[in-house]
Amino acid sequence: MLLTLYNSLTRRKEAFEPLDPKLVRIYVCGPTVYDRAHIGNARAVVAFDLLYRVLRETYGADHVRYVRNITDVEDKIIAAARENGEPIDTLTARTTRAFHEDMAALNNLPPDVEPRATEYIGQMIALIERLIASGHAYVVEGNADAGHVLFRVASYPRYGALSRRSRADMIAGARVEVAPYKEDPGDFVLWKPSEFDQPGWPSPWGRGRPGWHIECSAMSENTLGETFDVHGGGLDLIFPHHENEIAQSVCAHGGQPFARYWLHNGMLTVGGVKMAKSEGNFVTVRETLDAAPGEAIRLALLSTHYRDPLDWTGERLRQARQSLDRWYRALTLPPDPIFQRFGQADEALRPVKDALDDDLNAPLALSRLHELASAINRTSSDAERSALQRALELGGRLMGLLEHNPLDWLRGSAQADQRRIEEQIELRATARRQRRFAEADKIRSALAAEGILLEDHPDGTTTWWRKG
Repeated sequence: MLLTLYNSLTRRKEAFEPLDPKLVRIYVCGPTVYDRAHIGNARAVVAFDLLYRVLRETYGADHVRYVRNITDVEDKIIAAARENGEPIDTLTARTTRAFHEDMAALNNLPPDVEPRATEYIGQMIALIERLIASGHAYVVEGNADAGHVLFRVASYPRYGALSRRSRADMIAGARVEVAPYKEDPGDFVLWKPSEFDQPGWPSPWGRGRPGWHIECSAMSENTLGETFDVHGGGLDLIFPHHENEIAQSVCAHGGQPFARYWLHNGMLTVGGVKMAKSEGNFVTVRETLDAAPGEAIRLALLSTHYRDPLDWTGERLRQARQSLDRWYRALTLPPDPIFQRFGQADEALRPVKDALDDDLNAPLALSRLHELASAINRTSSDAERSALQRALELGGRLMGLLEHNPLDWLRGSAQADQRRIEEQIELRATARRQRRFAEADKIRSALAAEGILLEDHPDGTTTWWRKG
């Protein structure tokens, strides 16, 4: 089965055909490093890590170049550093290191190239100069706003093709100030002047810093070329960020195409509301890792198709841990030693690969891992069990799962589960002492739903066992 991907630009699934099968090129918008990543941020990383793994499986690990940038100059960073009372480079170094640690804990592979915006200021200036020379950008001069450089949206007739918004909707959706120095309300900033206490670099238009959109255009051009295969990011980046990237890149490159396939992951929500720092409803990856293993968090993030919204709940995370426990138990059943050395598992693995080749259909691939685990438990043939186990292991690892020793995982999972149950029993005991009986009953019922039965004794202690 050929790999097909849903292209946000054309609004349909298309067979993936790279420009050069010997070097498949993908660019994904990375983090703005001013704070710890939350689970919503992690969803995009996991989604495109899955694409990276599938491309490596299809074309070979040496024939895929994955670029994910670090935005380390941006107004949010300036504000956070000022609020913390620390230098900007100290803040960005710490948060970048935390981002790497958190993403590695979720079994994400590192990108092949990770450009930092501050390392490409010269390339951004050169790109802006090309846009000015070709009439696609203009410099604001002769007033208090001198030093701004803006992209002339009217110079690119296809502006809005990605987001398919009207001009009025685009101006409203950009949520930017309609400044008096703009020729058109939709024009966007490529370069802006910096105050003495803000980071800045010398340029032909005075000391300043780049606008956010020009950063990705310059970094992608210099790491992947003017035209590359896949550009990815969250659904919320379609407008204005990706729309602006397309306009400035196509115009700077004499009309050459930018990215051929555009992929966007759906938003992660809490109670139907997008998880975001601005909403105050976010939970960081680090906080979640304190409560659950990274592999379970990854599986929970893969449990919904990458293009669909995903509502984050404790129940989703609990089910992910149960699935991993089941698969690891299936891998501990005795294999056939001869098959382990000489056997093949391609036929059993094919349904998992086919699901992923269909626009990265992770939920379907996960269901096929469950089918493999069921077949392992049913078969009486050692050779067949070994083939199925190998397929389960390879399928899981293709998705960034099942990377632990099965016995180590099950041992750690059992210990964590016991701690969790005992913590719930203690919470119930406290609720009973404080005569909050409805809350105590709710805890008991929740444990019973998991097959955990409690027995209260006259001395006030409670014991538990697992049904079945």
